[in-house]
This record gives sequence, structure tokens and C-alpha cells, in this order.
Amino acid sequence: MIKRRYLFILLILLSITSLFLGVSTVNLQGLLNFDASQWQIFLISRVPRLVSILIAGAALSICGLVMQQLSRNRFVSPTTAGTMDSARLGVLIAILLFPSASILLKTGIAVIVAFLGTLLFMAILSRLKFKDTIFVPLVGIMFGNIISSITAFIAYQQDLLQNLAGWLQGDFSLVMSGRYEILYLSLPALVIAYLFANRFSIVGMGEDFATNLGLHYKKILYLGLAIVATVSAIIIVSVGVIPFLGLIIPNLVTLYLGDNLKKILSHTAILGAVFVLACDILGRTLIYPYEISINAVVGVVGCGIFLYLLLKRYRNV
Repeated sequence: MIKRRYLFILLILLSITSLFLGVSTVNLQGLLNFDASQWQIFLISRVPRLVSILIAGAALSICGLVMQQLSRNRFVSPTTAGTMDSARLGVLIAILLFPSASILLKTGIAVIVAFLGTLLFMAILSRLKFKDTIFVPLVGIMFGNIISSITAFIAYQQDLLQNLAGWLQGDFSLVMSGRYEILYLSLPALVIAYLFANRFSIVGMGEDFATNLGLHYKKILYLGLAIVATVSAIIIVSVGVIPFLGLIIPNLVTLYLGDNLKKILSHTAILGAVFVLACDILGRTLIYPYEISINAVVGVVGCGIFLYLLLKRYRNV
């Protein structure tokens, strides 16, 4: 695993590349000469896009790490626990019930539904007799597919299927000033995740163990799930779905650095931001001047890494 300072340097280099990559010309000389059009593109489009990529990558990676600690399963994440699918259902409910509502209200409804969906998955998980590392996420994927099918059915009935699919597809190309600031609401949740990191690790060891150490098991569990639901819903509403991120990044970090949640939290955030940024740059250069959406690039690359993690685990068994 690359050391944190090298990851940080890589993050800076990729960020500079992202700021000056695009169809519209933006270069250092133009900015230094105070070219009005270049500064407008830089501030309205390039900077917001970079900030949204960094926040989304770091936040979803941390959410995956928190979920894996709470469930004590390496392959549980917002993608494989129904959290993302529940958030999509929440967005659809908001569109149906409050079509003219603000983005903040829609996000709030998505957060509530995502939290309830994640809570339901954890309740199902607690009743499973066989908690194999692979079996649990398969149950989560089936649970998420059921919710996704309900969402698709309702959207089809209300003639909103195409609208919902287009809005929730992971894509940073539409991120502009005035349309991404809601992502900042996820930052306090990440700070809370850092402050409660050790308690999440203890809760993941089981209710009896946590209670014996003086922790209120359910309160800490609900807090962790609320953080995951809040961040996932905010990112879905603002930039769409980014698959595999909360699954592969925490696994790669814990594979080389261990399970100390508080110790690896910053490493996970930086690696997640680097990964999404690299995938975004790749998607913008492969078919330049057009671009491939981030969910397609992350889906392909993430699928390969996920298969590698599965194969590595079975080789070690």
C-alpha cells in the first residue's frame, strides 16, 4: 500500500490535471493574465467538479469502512446493503409527493428512506444463521434489488423511469457552481465518524461485548447507520450513484494496514478521492472531447478489483 504522503502528492497532481483538463481552454497562462472567460470556466465548472469528486470519493469510502466495521463483514457497503437503492426510492418518493420541493427537502426524504432501508438490512443480518463473508453481501444485493424493483415499478407507473435513471446516473459533467454545494453537508457526518471511530469498532464486535465495555450498543449502531445513510443520500442526489467505491477502497486499505478504524480513516478517505479522481480523468480522456460517465468507469475498474479481492480471499482460506 502506498504511504499516505505519496497518496497526498498523487492527489495534488491529479487535482491539477483535472482543473486544466476539458474541451474549453483553461491554462495557467490565461489565469495569470486574468482572462475573464477562462476564470469563469475555472470557478464555475472546474473547481466545483474537483471539489465534488474529492468529497464524493472520500465520503463514500469512509461510509463503506464504517459499514464493514459495524457488520464485521468485508463485503458489506452502501452498494451491497441496500443503502443506495433505498436512497433512490427516497428520491422517487420526494419527486412524487413534493415535485416542486427544494433539493434540501428531497435530500432529507432520501436520507430518511436510506436510513430505514439500511436499518432493515441490519435487522435481516442479525437473524441470519449463516454469516459467511460472501453470503451476507449476496443477501444485501438481493435486498437492494427488491427495493430497486419496487422503485422501477413505481417510476414506470408514474412515467418517471427515464427521468429518474438520467438524474441518478453517476456523472460529474453537470456539476457547476450552485449545484454541488449540498455535498458540504456530508462533511460534518464524516467528522462525527472520525470522533466515534473506536466506538464503531467496539459495536462491530457484538452487543454483549459493547455493553460490557459500557457502550449503548443501539445508539452507536444507529449513529453509524445514520452517517452512512446521510452521506449516501447526499451524494446520490448531487452526483448520482458511484458503484463499488465503498466496497473496494476500504478492503484495499485494511488488507495492507489492518483494522484500526481511527488509524486508517484518513488513508481510506485520500485513497477514495484519488481513485475517483483518476477514474474521472480516465473517462474524460478515453474518448476526448467526449467523456464516459463516472459510474461506468468506476463500475468497470471496480469490478476487476472486486474480483481480485474475492480470489485473494479464497486463496488465503
